[in-house]
Amino acid sequence: MTVDEIMAELKARGDDKIKNILMKHGVKEPFFGVKVEYLKPIQKKIKKDYQLAKDLYATKNADAMYLAGLIADDNQMTPADLQTWVEQAVSNNISEYTVPWVAAEGKHGFDMALSWINSDQIHIVAAGWATLANLVALKPDEELRLDSLKILIDRVVNTIHSSPDRVRSAMNIFIISAGSYVSALNAYANEAAKKIGVVMVDKNGTSCKVPDAIEYIAKAQARGSLTKKKKTVKC
Repeated sequence: MTVDEIMAELKARGDDKIKNILMKHGVKEPFFGVKVEYLKPIQKKIKKDYQLAKDLYATKNADAMYLAGLIADDNQMTPADLQTWVEQAVSNNISEYTVPWVAAEGKHGFDMALSWINSDQIHIVAAGWATLANLVALKPDEELRLDSLKILIDRVVNTIHSSPDRVRSAMNIFIISAGSYVSALNAYANEAAKKIGVVMVDKNGTSCKVPDAIEYIAKAQARGSLTKKKKTVKC
């Protein structure tokens, strides 16, 4: 499929009701309001296509950008590619899902995340913490830099309540992921969650709730997630 063919199909699948919902969740124009279920058949047809993914992302249409993340050949994505993507990820679903997914499943996720969390742009900082959350859920423990992750957990404890809403939300998910998927960090992340306490995030009037880190880590431990990594973080 070509970019023009895909964009025509996305436009045809656009739904104003879905668009209004997505806008409340931080998705920004331009986009059509396409349900993810309509992106999946396109993903299945294309599978992976490095160049097509980059071309779709370059349209700056949020629906196309989301699809780009689903079909991206993550291992071909260069640091320059990832930096371009994160800078253009002004919609919350792209900065906190699409870009982190692609970064975490590729070769440069950890280094890019460390760079991003020091950015002066909120959406890039959020993308960095979201990438870290995905990495710990995906990568085998022996591939993780545990000492560095402990330092990052400490950083969250010290800064989460003074951080912007989107960053605070991503930090909270990172604590949950570290405690839920990394055996060596379970107790450390749980103690961090206790120190942090209740995390408040403005959800812009939506029904979304901020997950309680202590509760989520306990549930993950109970179901055995500490020894079960995700096969993919994309959905």
